[in-house]
Order: sequence, then structure tokens, then C-alpha cells
Amino acid sequence: MEYRRFGKTEKMLSVITLGGMRFKHGWNEPRHEIPADTLEQCREVVQLAFEAGINHIETAWGYKKSETVYGRVLNEELKIPRNSYHLMTKSSSRTAADMRKVVEWQLNDLKTDYFDFYAWHGLNNDELFDTACKAGGPVEELLKLREEGIIKHVGFSTHAPLHTIVNAIETGLFDFINLHYYYFNQRNSPAVEAAKARDMGVFIISPNDKGGQLFKAPAKVKNATMPLTPIQWNARFCLKNSGIHTLSFGLTEAAHFAEMKGIFPVRWSETEGKIQAKLDSFLADDPYSGFDGYELANDPSGINIPEILRLRKLWKCYDMSSFGKYRYKTFEDRSHWLPGEQAFKAHIEKIDLTKIPENIPLKKLLAEAHHKFYIKPWKRKVDNFFYKVK
Repeated sequence: MEYRRFGKTEKMLSVITLGGMRFKHGWNEPRHEIPADTLEQCREVVQLAFEAGINHIETAWGYKKSETVYGRVLNEELKIPRNSYHLMTKSSSRTAADMRKVVEWQLNDLKTDYFDFYAWHGLNNDELFDTACKAGGPVEELLKLREEGIIKHVGFSTHAPLHTIVNAIETGLFDFINLHYYYFNQRNSPAVEAAKARDMGVFIISPNDKGGQLFKAPAKVKNATMPLTPIQWNARFCLKNSGIHTLSFGLTEAAHFAEMKGIFPVRWSETEGKIQAKLDSFLADDPYSGFDGYELANDPSGINIPEILRLRKLWKCYDMSSFGKYRYKTFEDRSHWLPGEQAFKAHIEKIDLTKIPENIPLKKLLAEAHHKFYIKPWKRKVDNFFYKVK
């Protein structure tokens, strides 16, 4: 394992974090009832994590059972000394009073009397930014809890557009940030640099899953990253930036730890550079891969044009169609985590064409992506039926 200073917090964190989002039955209610196999899985991965040198554990109120099972495993099952690891959790309360109340619940569930790192969870758009950071609001309450010693360092996690992330960084309120940045999504590079300039800790969210479902990458990507796996190469790509300090890995079984160890020693040599050159060359496989559409982020159609174009590029250039389907379906949730309409014909017809270069057949590109990624409801029922039968 290798360690990096987590910005101005001065804490030395393992460059791999044990995330707590993916335990068996983890999202099922009631949150405080822990099935035996959930407890067993958590106990195993925590033990493996500490044996591998990981010293940072991350969870959230929104991950349902995660905080409760961590609290039991760390303090009752394994009896890990509290000063031997760093603990991060998150929530997204909208008022100061609710913020303090939820923190108290989390302290109880995690069986601790302080948090090393606490993030306002999901600062995903300008409205949430204003709500979180307003005078007398929840972030101000977190800062009071920091003064009281209950929270050591305050940060935020985000899936927001770049301008919102940078604005939040520039408030100077936060010690660290959790954000998306990977080879297959480099949009937030300026935010990483802005955080680096303020000496903030930088935590990368879900590089293996949201970074392209690299645990089931297509053959085209696997062959390009050899002799490394896509997960190993992407980790080195992220960590070559000294402003990035730790990556949250979805470690849920022993095999994941074996692959993780292949990241080390972290380096960027001629081999890694050749792999990137090969991956970069695939962009030539689609004549429209260079158009990202970020200037169309607030188009009157309501379509999340930049994200759909990105998913289309990953399909056309890297054969990542299954990842495209996985993320495209998330638009149906209509939440701030991945906002925007799917590219149905009725929405496409509302696009403001005045901002689109003449050589870009945007309507065609979006319709093509929709046809590839959209899974009709009747087909989902059939697929689910056969999955259950199997």
C-alpha cells in the first residue's frame, strides 16, 4: 500500500479507500437489521482491507445498512482500535437542525464519538449548493461540529456540473472533496486542479464502476491495457496526478484485493504512456468523438446532451455499450444524481439548434444513442423473468 497526505487535513491516507456502498442487502430496509451474510461479508472485507494496508473507510447515511454494519464489525466483531483508521461518512440534510440530528444518529450507528471526515453528500447542482452553503445552513452546522471536535474535517461530495463544483471549492468552506474523475471521464480535471490549488484533499468516487464498469470491460479495452487490467491502469492514470490522494474501490471479495495489489508500486512509466496512447487512438474510430456538447448542458429539450454524447463515444470508440445502457437507465430516476431526459424523439425535437456546429448531426447522434441504450419496459420484464428462472 502507498499513502498520500490528504491535503490540508494533514492525514496520511492509503491511496485506496474501502467504500461501504456495495454490501449484500445493503440498500434494504430496515437499515438497522443486519442479515448474517451482510455481517460476514463486511467482516471479511474489513479484515482484508486492514491486512492490505488500507486505513480509510468511507460510508454514508444514504447507504442504508452500511453505517450500522461497519459499526458492529469495527467495534464488536474485530475490535479495531479507533485511532488506527480514518473514518469518513456523509449525509445531505437541508437544515442545520436536521444536520446535527443526523450526525448524532450516525455517531450512534458507527459506534464512535467523532468522524475524521464528514461530507455534505450530493452537492449536485446550483440549488443544492445554495441550500447547503447558505448562512445558518447545514454546512455551517458541520463547521460548528468541527469546532466542537465531533467532526475533524468538513468536505463535500458531488456529481455536479463543473462550474458548480468549482464554485463550491472557491467558497473556502471545505477541507476536502469527493468527485468523479477517470480516464473515461476527464471533465472534472479543472476542479481537481482548483482543489489542489487550495490544498484540499481529493477523493475519487467509484473509479471501477462509474469509471466505466471496468470489472467487466470489453475485450477492446482489456487488450489495450495489457499487461495491466483496466482497473489497475485506470488507478495509475488517476494517481499520476499528485493532487489526487485516494480512490474509493468497490472491494467486496478477496479477488478484488488481489487485483488491487497489482496497482503497486504506483508509477507512470513508458508502459502506462503507451497504453494511454493506444486508448487515445480509439477516439479516431468515431468522427464525432471530439464534440462533447458541454455548451448545451441547459438545452430547452431537457436532454442531458453532454452525458449522452459521452456514453455514445464510449460505445463507438471503446465498445462500452453495456456501460452505456447501465448509465442511460439511470436517467429514468429523474434525480439530481444524473439529471436529464432520455433522448426520445419528442425531446430531440425541442433542441435549440442555434448553438450546434453545422457539421454535427446532433439529432442523429442522440437518436442513435437512444436506440442503442434504451431498454424497452417489456424487454426488461422478460430479462428479469429469465434471470430469476436461471
